[in-house]
Amino acid sequence: MEAVYRPVIGLAVSLFKTMRWKITTSGIEHIPTVGGAVIATNHVGYLDFTFVGYAARYRRRLVRFMAKQEVFGHPVAGPLMRGMKHIPADRFGRAEQAVELATEAARNGEIVGMFPEGTISRSFVPRAGKTGAARIAIDAAVPLIPGAVWGSQRILTKGRPKNFESKVAISVDLGLPIEHSPDSDPKALTQTLMDHISDLVKSAETRYPQNPAVPNGEFWLPAHLGGGAPTIEEADELAAKERAERRARRTNA
Repeated sequence: MEAVYRPVIGLAVSLFKTMRWKITTSGIEHIPTVGGAVIATNHVGYLDFTFVGYAARYRRRLVRFMAKQEVFGHPVAGPLMRGMKHIPADRFGRAEQAVELATEAARNGEIVGMFPEGTISRSFVPRAGKTGAARIAIDAAVPLIPGAVWGSQRILTKGRPKNFESKVAISVDLGLPIEHSPDSDPKALTQTLMDHISDLVKSAETRYPQNPAVPNGEFWLPAHLGGGAPTIEEADELAAKERAERRARRTNA
C-alpha cells in the first residue's frame, strides 16, 4: 500500500501539466520492472528527485530517495518523506546508517535514488561523487544506473529565487547499468559512475531545446557554455564555505 506516495505523484503530475513543463525521458528501459536497483544522477535543482521519480513511473516503479536528515524534521515535508519511505541521511552524524538502510531496501526489491555528489552543484557541472551509491549496488547485488537531470535548475536551485515559469524543458536521461561484481572497488566504481553521469549531462546540455542562440549570462547555464553560473572553482569554494558554516552551527547548537 502506498497511501502517501501515489497521491503525491498525482499532485506532481498535475503541477507539471499546469505549468506545461516539457519533460522528456530517455533510457527508462534500463529501470528493471521488478527487483532492486540504484539510480544515481547529477544534482542541479531541488526538484530533481521529482523528475527522476516521474521517469520511473513509466516502468511502474517508485523510487526511495536518500535525502538529508533536515528534510525529515520539517513539519510538512517530514511526514511526507516518511510516508513515501524515503531514506534519511545525517551528513554530520552516522551517515553509514543511511547506506545500511538503503542497501536493505535495494535487497528487498526497492529502487533507491541517489545524488552521489551529496549536494546541488552550483556550477551545474558534476563534481566528485561519494561512494555510497556504488557500495549499495555492490552489497545489494543490484543494477547501478547512471542518470542526468537537466533544466530543473531553471526552476528551483541553490542560491536563486524560485522561478516557476511555464513551458520549461526538463530532461531525464538514464544510461546502461554499470557492470560490477561483489569484489568491485567502490572508489573505482564511483569514478566510473561519475564519468557516465558527466557524459549524460554533456549530451543533455548540448541538445537542450531551449538553449539561447547567444548566451547572455543566464544563471542556469554553466560558465563553460557562456552562462552566468559560478565556475567550478567558485562553486567548490562556496560549497566548502557552506559545509564549514553548517558544522559551526551544529557545534554551537
